[in-house]
Order: sequence, then C-alpha cells, then structure tokens
Amino acid sequence: MNTRKFSTNDLLSDPFFIGFDSILNKIDTINRSNASNYPPYNLIKTGEDTYVIELAVAGFKEEDFDIEVHDGVLTISANVVDTGSTNTTYLHKGIAARSFTRKFTLADTIEVKGVSLEKGMLTIELLNVVPEEKKPKKIQIVKSKELLLE
Repeated sequence: MNTRKFSTNDLLSDPFFIGFDSILNKIDTINRSNASNYPPYNLIKTGEDTYVIELAVAGFKEEDFDIEVHDGVLTISANVVDTGSTNTTYLHKGIAARSFTRKFTLADTIEVKGVSLEKGMLTIELLNVVPEEKKPKKIQIVKSKELLLE
C-alpha cells in the first residue's frame, strides 16, 4: 500500500482548504514535538461521538503524570526520577520508564470525560459534544430580491 505524506504547504496550496492556515501550522508544530514514538499509544473510536486514547506506561504511578487541555491541545506529560536502587542488578532493562511529553490536537467540540491508569495503561476518554449551532443545517435557496429586502 502506497501512502503519501502531506506537508502543511501542500494543504495550504489546495483550494479546498480555506482559512485552515493557523490550524495546520499548529498541527505541524505538535507533530514535530511528538517526534519520539515513546510511549506507544492507540487512538480508538468507541462510538459515534466517543473516543479513547490509550498510552502504554508500564512502571508509572498516577502522581508521575501531568495532564492538561489548553487551547485545543491535550498534553500528557510524565516526569520520572530514577531512584537508582543500588540493590538491583539488571541483566536486561527493556521496560522504559522515562520522562515524556505527548500532545494531541483536539477539535473544538472534544471534551475530556475521564482519565484512568490501570495495569500499565493510561486511558483518556473523550466525548464529541457538538452544540446545536454547529450541527449541519439545510440552507434554502431564495430569490435574490428576497435577500435584498431582509
């Protein structure tokens, strides 16, 4: 399967993307900040208006996390201090527990409904709450004289 990566400039030059320049620049900035693949994550659509983000975070505790939403960006950070136990000799240390920051751009209508940490999986539940004024509506065609009178 061939996949094509689009840059911000590709989308800005497309006539079907009008007024999206600030949004695309924000996405581009966040993508650069998420250059690391750590920790691995899943994005799941669980229903018509519900989503879940899962991050594999074995070895982390609840107090290690800082999770916030600001200006449409969900930021998940963890700051882990290595205690460096002198009594432990690792032959192989394959479970990483290092500090990270992972960002996700959310639509204006997405709300974080809950966060849980269970068995090494951080789960963030999201809900798409579309206000009535943002829902699709039919537009009737009227004669131009009627428009001028209103």
